[in-house]
Amino acid sequence: MLSKKKRADRKDIEQIFKDTRFISSQHLTLKFVLAKKKDLPRISFVVPKTVVKRATGRNLLRRRGYAVLEKYLNKFPPGFKGIFVFGKKSIEIFGQRKNKGKNKTQDLAIELKHEIEIILNKL
Repeated sequence: MLSKKKRADRKDIEQIFKDTRFISSQHLTLKFVLAKKKDLPRISFVVPKTVVKRATGRNLLRRRGYAVLEKYLNKFPPGFKGIFVFGKKSIEIFGQRKNKGKNKTQDLAIELKHEIEIILNKL
């Protein structure tokens, strides 16, 4: 999980939704702003209620996203503020539970990692 210093707060998220640029992949969208102040990159995950109704499912997707994103944090430029927004079918692809098998959970992480890599290559 990312520390709070590296995650976008409410104020950052409001700014991102107002002055946004975005990059999309099949199941993820990265909305971002390049700040004038060259601080550490600040990135968060957002899971809309239209994707998953229950908070436990939204938290599951967020935690999995942060776990994968930690490895790629150094690839973002200084002053970068962004949010990853999960798409409609995300819970079916990335949100399956662990009790379905250990290999299944690793496959989900690989798929999410692949989606993030696609977005970073476009960035």
